[in-house]
Amino acid sequence: MIQDSTLNTQRLDDIRQFVREIAIPAEAQVVRDNEIPAHIVQIMRERGYFGWSIPREYGGAGMTTEELALANIELSKAATAFRARAGTNTGIGAESIIQDGTLEQKQEWLPKLASGEVTGCLALTEPEAGSDATALKASATPAMTGSAQQWRINGTKRYITNAPIAELFTVFARTDPEDLSHRGISAFLIPRQTPGLSTGPEHRKMGQSGSPVSEVYLEDVMASSEQIVGGVPGKGFATAMKTLNKQRINLAALCIGPAMRLLDEALAHVKKREQFGKQIGEFQLVQAMLAECQVEISAARSLVLETARARDNGEDVTTQASICKYYASEMCGRVADRVVQIFGGAGYCADIGGPIEMLYRDVRLFRLYEGTSQIHLLNIAKRIMK
Repeated sequence: MIQDSTLNTQRLDDIRQFVREIAIPAEAQVVRDNEIPAHIVQIMRERGYFGWSIPREYGGAGMTTEELALANIELSKAATAFRARAGTNTGIGAESIIQDGTLEQKQEWLPKLASGEVTGCLALTEPEAGSDATALKASATPAMTGSAQQWRINGTKRYITNAPIAELFTVFARTDPEDLSHRGISAFLIPRQTPGLSTGPEHRKMGQSGSPVSEVYLEDVMASSEQIVGGVPGKGFATAMKTLNKQRINLAALCIGPAMRLLDEALAHVKKREQFGKQIGEFQLVQAMLAECQVEISAARSLVLETARARDNGEDVTTQASICKYYASEMCGRVADRVVQIFGGAGYCADIGGPIEMLYRDVRLFRLYEGTSQIHLLNIAKRIMK
């Protein structure tokens, strides 16, 4: 649902200008330094990129699911790091609070997340709890500090995006050791300065330079009951699923931008590159690869926007969100592979093929996080067989 067509057009034009004039020219520096320059992060804050999906009453833009999808498509045409830097605040780093937070939690954290003053992250995955999120071992046991109810949290989280730079961690832990189902899990809002919380060294990754990922360590971290999202224990898994349901639509949109960028790069290349005395774009097998890219991009874009509109209309889009995430991430991988093939050796060399090699590595992760492709296929099958 588009709330204001004029405003939405202006916003998309602003993002395109940022990507074209600021983000893309800085990609090589981001890869070299493995971080986004501070002045560009500040530009993103000033343009409101950290608050896209946060309600207006808390300082955000209050964008609908469809508006957010369109914005994510445009921002993700630059290196993945730019989207990831603001993306946890417009997605999983804030959505748990938006969905189920108490009024006090929303008032305390959402304005800071919307402005980019605070970077949030979602700490759910563990060394032995990835696709099977209910298998988490992080524990939160009751403790009394004076007359106040407290929780003592212990555990390790893995592959947490933005953990090295985050100031707010949404931590999922088991508050009922007798209940090993999803009903025994709670979500806590833990500030970085809390004693016992620390992050490990940044992982060395295949791609997505400038988007830091690390483990999160929780050693006797004390949290009050007021820090439980929603204030009620045992609701954490439901909160996580609500958050991920929306994020899977976001991520599907984030797969479309890089695919569009890759196709644009390929179209420019086939008009310049010559073999056998003519442009390679004149060869039918090359044309077929270009056409396949365009068909799949168009299909993914239509699927994502249709699902986003359905969510804005209040429909249950659990199955459709999984379909979006599965199809768009697989589509992006196929497009990236074809474009490397079109570029040939240049597509494999970082110093010759421009952004192709970087984008090829960046998009490989899309098929892994927010649910692997295989898990989404199983989820889709289970739901359509009911």
